Amino acid sequence: MKPLPFKIPKPKNETLVFQIDREQVFYDQFHQHAEIQLSQIRKGAGSLLVGDTLNEYKQGDILLIGSLVPHVFKSDSHSTEESLMYTLFFGKDSFGKTFFELPDLADVQPIFEKANYGIKLITHTEEASQLFDQLPNQAKIAQLGTLFQLLHIFNIGKTEPLSSFVYDKRYSDIEGKRMGTVMQYVMDHYQEPISLDLISEKAHMSKNAFCRYFKKRTNKTFFQFLIEIRVENACKQLVNHPEKSISEIGLDCGFFNISNFNRQFKGLKGDTPSIYRNKFRSI
Repeated sequence: MKPLPFKIPKPKNETLVFQIDREQVFYDQFHQHAEIQLSQIRKGAGSLLVGDTLNEYKQGDILLIGSLVPHVFKSDSHSTEESLMYTLFFGKDSFGKTFFELPDLADVQPIFEKANYGIKLITHTEEASQLFDQLPNQAKIAQLGTLFQLLHIFNIGKTEPLSSFVYDKRYSDIEGKRMGTVMQYVMDHYQEPISLDLISEKAHMSKNAFCRYFKKRTNKTFFQFLIEIRVENACKQLVNHPEKSISEIGLDCGFFNISNFNRQFKGLKGDTPSIYRNKFRSI
């Protein structure tokens, strides 16, 4: 399959699609699709890249990802447990071009705006989870009702963004393959040295052209992005692997100098790796 764009398989004229993804790993290609995606992670854990930002996902997470927002789920490589996700796919015009503009649905509009950066539900998660529980055995009309109930929960609940910048244009097939290749390479090889020569070669571009191309589509330089990917992976290791030393984790995540690791980590997280780890130990 092409990394970008990605088409959701659905019967002709079907306005709402309920999909169960039950795999060892989720679809792990950087992609975008026209449909809005409302998902719950039922099993599994890993990394979720949305737009320009790497996040951690885990069992129970409830996510809303807007139309054409580039993203990729990458399951933890060491996990032996299957990954399971329930998803509702729909469009803003699935029920008529002006349906969500009705006065009774005015409260939903801010949710769609937030979804343009991807959002995660923080409160009311138990209530939302119970609604997801019902989806597999519901008739289509009941699933529609569940969709509107879930959107209501996103409206009244607290959410947090999954990205800070999303390129506001649809990727062409060529651009999609290029950006998908870059993102996939970084997520697979962030532990290793990655030079500008190497990554621009992967993108089949000159170094200068690649730097302009990447900055325009992510609002950050490639090396800013690479450092963020390394730091986010270090955060996971600091919490999940207390047996590892700080320097070992830094090395595992592509920082070959402990001073540089501490400096970059504090610049992004506001704390040194050791303070960050200790905060989670006290929870």
